[in-house]
Amino acid sequence: MTTIDPAGSWPASATDAELMAAVRESDRGALRELFLRHEPWLVARLTRRCADSAIVDEAIQETFLVLWRKPGSWRGEGEVAAWLWGIAIRSLLHQLKPRASVVDRLSALRRDEEAVSAEEQVLTRVEYSDVGDALHRLSPELRAVVQATVLDGLSTREAATLLGIPSGTVKSRMSRARTQLREALL
Repeated sequence: MTTIDPAGSWPASATDAELMAAVRESDRGALRELFLRHEPWLVARLTRRCADSAIVDEAIQETFLVLWRKPGSWRGEGEVAAWLWGIAIRSLLHQLKPRASVVDRLSALRRDEEAVSAEEQVLTRVEYSDVGDALHRLSPELRAVVQATVLDGLSTREAATLLGIPSGTVKSRMSRARTQLREALL
């Protein structure tokens, strides 16, 4: 185990797993170190999905509150970064839930000409294609399921939790959405 100095700061050599173990013991220094390591890239990735910095800040805040309040929900399997990303994207989606879908928001995004991500380029192409038109014609309920599962990469269970509907409803709506999209694109 890495040891901390008397001032309570963690060395750069400390692993994320060691820091998570310390957070479980209410070590604020470990939380701070995890924040310093992961906040910049989380902000960058979330900003690619939402141009509203206040919403991104809320999602980041919520992510690290979850980390502090429920560090045991990371079971020690997989990377801490992947676990944090899952929390961050669900927090962002929760912030955006009452707003329009991802496809609808794309036209409102402020574009940074020098640093347009590949993901943003693909989503922009989709928005102005036959697929985008077909997505716009879906009912809001079906579009929300497509957004959560396809565009945001959530599992059926995660999408169900986010949308406040049973998993079976997510599956049936996704099936209907696929059928409607297939018909619209033929």
